Amino acid sequence: MDKYIYKQSAYYLIYLIRCVLNNKIPAKETLDKMDLSSVFDVAKAHSLTTIAAYALESAGIYDKDFEEEKNRAIRKTIILDSERECIFSEFEKAGIWYLPLKGIILKEYYPAFGMRQMADHDILIDRTRQKDIKDIMLSCGFYVKTYNKSKHDVYFKKPVCNFQMHISLFEKDDTDKRYCYFKDIDKRLISDSTSSFRRSFTKEDFYLYIKAHEYKHFTSSGTGLRNLVDNYVFDKKYGNDLDWDYIRAELVKLGMLDYERESRELTIKLFDGIKMTDREKELLDYYIFSGTYGNTKNSISNILKKNGGSKARYIKERLIPPAAVIKKRYPIFYRYKVLLPLLPLYRAAFGLIKNRRKVSSELKALIYL
Repeated sequence: MDKYIYKQSAYYLIYLIRCVLNNKIPAKETLDKMDLSSVFDVAKAHSLTTIAAYALESAGIYDKDFEEEKNRAIRKTIILDSERECIFSEFEKAGIWYLPLKGIILKEYYPAFGMRQMADHDILIDRTRQKDIKDIMLSCGFYVKTYNKSKHDVYFKKPVCNFQMHISLFEKDDTDKRYCYFKDIDKRLISDSTSSFRRSFTKEDFYLYIKAHEYKHFTSSGTGLRNLVDNYVFDKKYGNDLDWDYIRAELVKLGMLDYERESRELTIKLFDGIKMTDREKELLDYYIFSGTYGNTKNSISNILKKNGGSKARYIKERLIPPAAVIKKRYPIFYRYKVLLPLLPLYRAAFGLIKNRRKVSSELKALIYL
């Protein structure tokens, strides 16, 4: 899609979302200007087709593409919720504490069921019971996609159940402010009145976590409009009740004070329909062209900014990753140092065989940046 049309369609999508979040019916004169096919493509790229479908329905418009996506999202939410409650029941029986994360909580703040689309369910678990949880997931009919290889284990069950069981909120990295801040978060969790072993964040700590998670993506490959919608619905529900002095003090520790302020001001203006500054429009463009999970161009651009713009250094670090990465992802090369000179060749060959499209996209982005 042409960049101008994509951006225009994104603004129409934002208008539809604004209507839903403020309980208004979209105006006919605005709807008549929309190319719903283009708006749908943008909405899908940002995982916002369902909320847009609700907006269109309120105006009496039932578009086939939007309706199918909405029905799929509702069905998936029902299945995920059902499986999650079964898993939590087993955790309770086994005496394992657990903390639902991100979308599991945020989806409850949206105006209608299934409106907040989700790719998976994320849960922080008692890391000392990781093996027990694996056994529970297998007994519930899940299979293991990855186990004990990163900050989370991944389990899948047909048709759509993807669960990520986190032993840490961020990848272990003692130089990363987010990891250091949240690594002992279990000590600050509070008991949930609805069960014996379910844990909760305080409202303030939950906000800090979702902003830290958002910022991680923002500064790497980018993040999309759904995060702004999440922020708005959370702010509408709890914004006036939060301890903002505490939040701002903690944001300083996380190095996110300016980012949080700018993104929150943008969010409020966007969905309250307030005129934005030129700086805010530029920031919005970054969200618009990132999509839900960011893109390769943003990732490379942000890395180049950090290393002084050296493409040669970027290529070298892609072919020869840090020792910690080699130890985790390429243990044979880490164990047998004599093989290390062959690692760049192995990575290049593996990329061309298994991820040719991704490698091609990366090279194109690198050339045109």
